[in-house]
Amino acid sequence: MIKEQVKGRVEETKGKVKEVAGKVVGNKAMEQEGASQKNAGKTQAVAGDDKKSVKSPSTPKAQHATALLRADHKIVSDLFDEYEKTNVKSKKKSLVSQICADLTIHAQIEEEIFYPAVKAALKDKELVPEAIVEHATLKDLIAEVEGVEPDGETFDAKIKVLSEYVKHHVKEEQNEMFPRLKDSNLDMMELGAQIASRKEELVAERARRA
Repeated sequence: MIKEQVKGRVEETKGKVKEVAGKVVGNKAMEQEGASQKNAGKTQAVAGDDKKSVKSPSTPKAQHATALLRADHKIVSDLFDEYEKTNVKSKKKSLVSQICADLTIHAQIEEEIFYPAVKAALKDKELVPEAIVEHATLKDLIAEVEGVEPDGETFDAKIKVLSEYVKHHVKEEQNEMFPRLKDSNLDMMELGAQIASRKEELVAERARRA
């Protein structure tokens, strides 16, 4: 039962990422794709007996790398907002678990794929090294709250610090790093495809371990 719930959460998250990414770049097709993934059950229900309708879906359209990363940022920001609004201990624990999972996967993708590409394209010696150092601090903060029972004000304070730190990191990426990539020769669509593929792998791996 737990594994089924996790898989359901994985599919919902993947759908949200694509839907938010579509809103970020103003791409209606991408937004609709994200929405349709969240309603996959309904799509399968109306497939009928038409064999063509049950063929494997085509490869998703390429998505801009920074749009995908912005979508991740938005999802985590919304989770932090939910945390601040609830006083239910079980809900807090669930939200923190999802926040930590999303941040961990996001950081790994950036370190494996995005940052190396940015550093090479921009010949950067400042933004990427600083971002990697910030990731290290972020991982330390995650370690303090992941899997821990919410125990009142002290725990809430740790989540608040984590939230503010993430906001700071996101602001630097979106206001300083992302704009500089517009004038680079980096293929952002190809990079986006790599990011999307790797994220699916990491999400699946985490689901199997749950």
